[in-house]
Amino acid sequence: MLLLTVLACRNNEVHATGSAPVYGFEVVHSWPHDPRAFTQGLVYRDGKLYEGTGINGQSSLRQVELETGAVLRRHNLEQQYFGEGITLLGGRLYQLTWRSRVGFIYDAATFQQVGRFDYSTEGWGLTTDGTSLILSDGTATLRFLDPRTFAVQRTVTVTDEGREVPRLNELEYIRGEIYANVWTTDRIARIDPATGRVTGWIDLTGLLAPEERTGREDVLNGIAYDAAQDRLLVTGKHWPKLFQIRAVPR
Repeated sequence: MLLLTVLACRNNEVHATGSAPVYGFEVVHSWPHDPRAFTQGLVYRDGKLYEGTGINGQSSLRQVELETGAVLRRHNLEQQYFGEGITLLGGRLYQLTWRSRVGFIYDAATFQQVGRFDYSTEGWGLTTDGTSLILSDGTATLRFLDPRTFAVQRTVTVTDEGREVPRLNELEYIRGEIYANVWTTDRIARIDPATGRVTGWIDLTGLLAPEERTGREDVLNGIAYDAAQDRLLVTGKHWPKLFQIRAVPR
């Protein structure tokens, strides 16, 4: 088991996060990840890992073997769709698209498409609290959607010490908080879903070694939570590895 502790954060990053606590990380384990995958969404449920990928002509929904990174099942989106975030609720997988303002619904057991839905913004990240679908659109706003009608139930604006936090991307609901990648950064925001207030940051600077980067927008993006084993899983676009990490105080 690989154990690597990173506790330091760049001074400018710590300043940018206001007074919310900043955590470093420990790498508990790592596994292979398809470096061709432009990761947009990541979900782990009942021993199964699901991934949504982007880029027109390359967008897909996948079931992936955690230990090897092998793609066990794959559904390719049509050329015109740029795949985005995914989540799983009630045996159905939901997948956003970027600018098409349409999402797709699949039977999680078969990957057969069973429906679609519309929304009024760009689609970036998607998660669920078990009741609502929670959508990010690249701004500081999170939208809570009714999973039956897809009507907006409410919105929250994510702030850190009163300042809006834009570019919210991939989302995961973990133990009553929303974890969000902030696009093009190495930081994950922990968000109170009731107020939108950032309760903490996880700084993952240095998680992927420079020599393992491709330079093709290979930024941090992908958060999954294994509730049964209390494992936090993260990866990035075109990353050759997927990591289990543990947040640690600085």
